[in-house]
Amino acid sequence: MNQRKQWNENHKKLTNIILKPSEHKSSVQLFLDQHRLLHSSKMSTSPVTTFEDELVENLCESTFRKYPVITPDTKNSIVWHIWHVTRIEDMTMNVLVNNDNQVLYTNGWNQKLKVNIPHSGNEMTENEVADLSENIDIEALMNYRMEVGQKTREIVANVLPHAFKQKVEDGRIKKLVEQDCVKQEASWLLEYWRKKTIAGLILMPATRHIFLHLNKSLRIKQKIQKSNTG
Repeated sequence: MNQRKQWNENHKKLTNIILKPSEHKSSVQLFLDQHRLLHSSKMSTSPVTTFEDELVENLCESTFRKYPVITPDTKNSIVWHIWHVTRIEDMTMNVLVNNDNQVLYTNGWNQKLKVNIPHSGNEMTENEVADLSENIDIEALMNYRMEVGQKTREIVANVLPHAFKQKVEDGRIKKLVEQDCVKQEASWLLEYWRKKTIAGLILMPATRHIFLHLNKSLRIKQKIQKSNTG
C-alpha cells in the first residue's frame, strides 16, 4: 500500500512538471521510474519488486484465465486486463507518439499470441472476452508485454524538450484506423486520443491506465485464490 501511495504521489508530481521544458530531464527520469513498477522487474532489471511481479507471484493459470469474474468494477479476466493494457501501450506509444510500427507486428507476436485480435479490447462482446481468456498464449503475452515496455522506455527517453506539448497528429490516428486497432463500437477512444498531447498519452496509456488495471487484476487474484484456499 505504501508503494502504491508513493506511486500516486509521484504521478501527481510528473503531471505537474511534464510540460515544463526546464524539467524535461527530470520528467523523463520520473516517468522511467514510474513505468518500471508497472512491468515485470525483468523488463527493466528493476532492483525492487514491481506491481506486476506482485500480481504474477503464485498466480494460478486458472485464476489468470478465469472469466467472468465477480468484482465491483470488472468481470473481465486478469489475462484480458494484461493484454488490454499492453495493446493500448503498444499502439499509443509506437504509433501515436513515435510514428512507428507496433511491436505486435514485429517478431511475429500477432501469431505467437494465438488470438487474432488487432484491436484494443474496448467494447468486446462476452464471447470475444471468453475466447481470448481461454486461448491466448500466456507466455507469449508476457514476453510481448516485456518488449512493449522496453520499446516505450526507449521512445520516451528520446523525446525532445517541448515535444510533450505537441498534439497527436491526425495521420497517426488514421494509421490506427487502417490497422483496425479500435473496434467501430469503440470509436470514442480515437477521439479521446485525438485530443491528447504527447504528455497526455504518457500520463495515461503509458502509466496510469496500466496502474489502474494492475490494481483491478490484483483484487481479482486475491478474491479468487483466497476463496479457493478458504
